[in-house]
Amino acid sequence: MKKGRKALEYIAIVFAAAVSAVNYQLFIVKNNFAPAGVNGIATMIQYKSGFSLGYMSLIVNVPLCVFSFFTTNREFAVKSLIYSVVYSVVYLALGTLDIERFRYNANGVDTIYPVLIAGIIAGAVYALSFKVNSSTGGTDIISRFVSEKKKEINFFVFTFIINALVAVASFFVYSKTGADGKTVYDYKPVCLCLLYCFLSSFIGNILIKGFKSAYKFIIITDRADEICDEIIHRLKHSATRITGRGIYSGEDKEMLICVVNKHQLVDFENILKKYDGTFAFVETTNEIIGNFKTIK
Repeated sequence: MKKGRKALEYIAIVFAAAVSAVNYQLFIVKNNFAPAGVNGIATMIQYKSGFSLGYMSLIVNVPLCVFSFFTTNREFAVKSLIYSVVYSVVYLALGTLDIERFRYNANGVDTIYPVLIAGIIAGAVYALSFKVNSSTGGTDIISRFVSEKKKEINFFVFTFIINALVAVASFFVYSKTGADGKTVYDYKPVCLCLLYCFLSSFIGNILIKGFKSAYKFIIITDRADEICDEIIHRLKHSATRITGRGIYSGEDKEMLICVVNKHQLVDFENILKKYDGTFAFVETTNEIIGNFKTIK
């Protein structure tokens, strides 16, 4: 069972890397904007020099993965290496094929559409990689190392800083020479880069957190019997019941912990409003793991 799960994880990494390579070839490289992270830098280098993004990705990511192998997590490093190699191979292979008719080349007009498509795909790829303890290379590897060595530095904050630097650099990289010979700067690549970063992060975070969001109620009451009865018979739910003591009054109180889905939120709130001497607060949970039997 464990070996089968591991095999599926590696298949997922190969799939994610291939999808990412297709994403770059079809929606990014022809539309003159830099996406996030190290690949954003490689995209700008390819734009200015013609040196392939596929080779640049290997040159940067292979040493980073080796570095990660000895400094962070070995499984993470190996999986990130597999991703990087597959990504580069697929990207270079696509460059030898006639795929021009499949590319979304906006020709400088309505470039926001390929950015939207590319950002959504990148977010899905990022989430899939994260779920199987891998990464898309580059910035992700650096950020993980920094966040593990410097716990006070947030992973996402560090990633955002790098992406912001890429966006600033794109302002100069994608400048053009006007008819009068002067350099003309354009904010459009910067805006497209930021939009791509925001969208890929937003989609990735949603997919990582999952759609199994729920609400956790913590209730302190002296009418636990009535509330428990309604939880069971009205919501068809159960709860955890704990006895505690108020530090000010010194009186014994019952504490109930119950997790409900969003469709039951209003019903639960209406139940609590019926009982005096009840205090409750609710928290949003990102995902539910496991399940209880439904009460009939």
